[in-house]
Amino acid sequence: MIAFGPVPSRRLGRSVGINNIPPKICTYACVYCQLGRTIKMRVERQAFYTPEEIVQSVREKVQKAQAAGEVVDYLTFVPDGEPTLDVQLGRTIGLLKPLGIKIAVITNSSLVSREDVRNDLQGADWVSLKVDSVQESIWRKVDRPPGVLELSAIQEGMLELAATFEGRLVTETMLVEGVNDGEESISGVADFLSRLGPHTAYLAIPTRPPAENWVHAPEEKTINRAFQIMSGRLDHVEYLIGYEGNEFAFTGDVQEDLLSITAVHPMREDAVDEFLERAGVDWEVVHRLVAQDELVETEFEGRKFYVRKLGRHNGDRQ
Repeated sequence: MIAFGPVPSRRLGRSVGINNIPPKICTYACVYCQLGRTIKMRVERQAFYTPEEIVQSVREKVQKAQAAGEVVDYLTFVPDGEPTLDVQLGRTIGLLKPLGIKIAVITNSSLVSREDVRNDLQGADWVSLKVDSVQESIWRKVDRPPGVLELSAIQEGMLELAATFEGRLVTETMLVEGVNDGEESISGVADFLSRLGPHTAYLAIPTRPPAENWVHAPEEKTINRAFQIMSGRLDHVEYLIGYEGNEFAFTGDVQEDLLSITAVHPMREDAVDEFLERAGVDWEVVHRLVAQDELVETEFEGRKFYVRKLGRHNGDRQ
């Protein structure tokens, strides 16, 4: 199945996914991968499906969705492997343009040091780059790249892409307990991202069965610390934990509103207090959510924060 969906995505609205790579052909063997272990590790680009075959599959999926009254906001390259391994990615993007729908690519960044890959990505409207660590040893432990890839070259490629890309560039950092969730590691990522200047930096956690069973999500207090460190250097940081709902909207259901907001951003105690005052309710609802293990109370630099219990949600591939 090349085209699938539309599926809901917090980042992209309603998205038709494009699986332009056969299952588990990838440049990395990430320990947290929800698709399991990499079957074939490759770093050389090649042709898999023809651009015409991909476009036909996408066109049919879009037509069926629109006939059913569904909105399609994005066509998203999010395959069971690394999308930029497809040497015809740029041509396929060009052939999809006449459909009049924005195009997104979710890449692990491994091949962005190549000029031809950066040129292909220029045709997209939205690109997500993975930045799990800027430290060589941690990068190799989390993403497990082949020896031929060099982190410094990948970082330089990301900076070159950011300098010329005219669409929306975002990043994603997957936090793995005890590996890349330390303060030094997060600070290094934050410093690099401040140079990169993404529109949004997303913090993700493993929420589906990972490739390696020793992989776990960090505790909420650790994730909140990472959020605060990155927010000190970047304008827009968000969690990416498969939240479903209407973020930041006040719907009248205080409990659901609190859970929706804290699934995207931790709320400081004074912010919660103001929110409750506007809603005309007291702290009982917060205490109840904490007692029910839906909200977690944590501290950072002497301030109290409230974070949604992250382990209860499904991941969001897009």
